[in-house]
Amino acid sequence: MIKLSVVIITFNEERNIGRCLESVHDIADEIVVVDSHSTDKTRQICEQFGVTFIEHGFEGHVRQKNYAISRASFPHQLSLDADEALSDALKTEIKKIKENWVSDGYRMNRLSSYCGRWIRHCGWYPDTKLRLFDSTKGSWQGIDPHDELMMIPGASTGFIQGDILHYTYYTVEEHRRQTDKFSTIAARELVTRGKPVFFFTIILNPFAKFIRNYLLRLGFLDGVDGFHICVMAARYTYMKYNKALQLRRLQRKKTV
Repeated sequence: MIKLSVVIITFNEERNIGRCLESVHDIADEIVVVDSHSTDKTRQICEQFGVTFIEHGFEGHVRQKNYAISRASFPHQLSLDADEALSDALKTEIKKIKENWVSDGYRMNRLSSYCGRWIRHCGWYPDTKLRLFDSTKGSWQGIDPHDELMMIPGASTGFIQGDILHYTYYTVEEHRRQTDKFSTIAARELVTRGKPVFFFTIILNPFAKFIRNYLLRLGFLDGVDGFHICVMAARYTYMKYNKALQLRRLQRKKTV
């Protein structure tokens, strides 16, 4: 049977981290938490579970998660966010894989809770994620804040039953604040990478995002919560491109 490291990054996650750790403690041979200097009770809660707790300044989601990978003792790893937990069905499947590890990485579905309700439309489910993997053959990539675990060319991946349970936003206002924060990060990344932003992009893309999620992806079936989710997705898209455009204009003024 292989040994498994569970790797988690945190910052002020006292509301979520206990639930996450409780869900993995019986499948993990090691739990590594890389914390960005939390000021709440995150550390105290982690110490109750006997985790390896490492403080490390936040370098962005992609770099922070790759740093966490490097601090684990075992190459076979399960990467989770602090606001995630494993369903009982998923834990059972992971135990089986530990006894017979065949693929280099494994994908699983993620089911998200929004304001206390499980969301099965809006493009939120099945939301398949690659999280169980051989870290010698995969790493985190993507554009902050949207990280993605990617395997090297030629690596094999399988799929396992069961859900990652994702506890997203407890209130719509919390969702709005996170949208503001993440759209700023994404806008900076667009500018840094030299991605073009046009005025019509700011107008058309948010509208297209709402239509896709609310109508084509059946967001209306999730009731008022589905409507809020689709509006926030459109709002995020608008803010991301608008902020990027404003940053680019500011850069031009400074060079004049």
